[in-house]
Amino acid sequence: MLRTLTLHCGRFRLPLGERALLMGVVNVTPDSFSDGGEFLDPEKAFRHALALVEEGADLVDVGGESTRPGAQPVSAEVELKRVLPVIERLAGRVQVPISMDTSKAAVARAAVAAGASLINDVTALRDPGMAQAAAEAEVPIILMHLRGTPQTMQSQCRYDRLIPEILEELKPAIDQARQAGIAEDRILIDPGIGFGKTPEQNLALIKNLKELKALGFPLVVGPSRKSFIGQVLDLPVGERLMGTAAAVALCAANGADIIRVHDVAAMRQVVRMTEAILKS
Repeated sequence: MLRTLTLHCGRFRLPLGERALLMGVVNVTPDSFSDGGEFLDPEKAFRHALALVEEGADLVDVGGESTRPGAQPVSAEVELKRVLPVIERLAGRVQVPISMDTSKAAVARAAVAAGASLINDVTALRDPGMAQAAAEAEVPIILMHLRGTPQTMQSQCRYDRLIPEILEELKPAIDQARQAGIAEDRILIDPGIGFGKTPEQNLALIKNLKELKALGFPLVVGPSRKSFIGQVLDLPVGERLMGTAAAVALCAANGADIIRVHDVAAMRQVVRMTEAILKS
């Protein structure tokens, strides 16, 4: 980790650089790759988010549109119908920041108004209004590397120099964020593990994660339960806990500031043990 930094998320303050923080995943979708449909009901999603916070999540990431390979986009109206009831319930109950996982400025604005205090944009500001929405709301934004769309990204995995190209391709979004008035200390980057990368490339990203610190921004990674783990271990999505644990341990050891996970209680133990070893 580069340095200790306080991430201002509304009324919350997250210390980055002291330890890897855990972002708990709340998918309010019928078709997400891991738990699609399980938490589509807002009350179930709300209860699940509460459980993740009880397990030790440092923040929760609520999403209403699947971005798995091949996923079809949904309208802003559908997305808002799914996520707003969850965010509104959570805003008065949890003492951690709520992140809105969306690529749409309209959804981001409504989510922040409902109580979210961070935006997680897997398309890194492709919506022309997203940078302005984040700047006006004065909330942090995660800019993720993604070539193409969820429908086309797995056909765009050709890299000559993986990490330098990812860094170079993130720079326009970072410049766009700056130009819109988003403060430097509110920008985070995500290399997009599982998004337009082969299994071998995902493994290389985790192994060489520290190189992604070259841009000087906090680093968010999301290896949890993803298909590269299944391909290495030949396991279905429901049996990838131990593979996820190995990936999370290496992410924590190699400089991740925030790790996005489904299984918070188990991964909290993994991160604590990893960091105890590193500090010994």
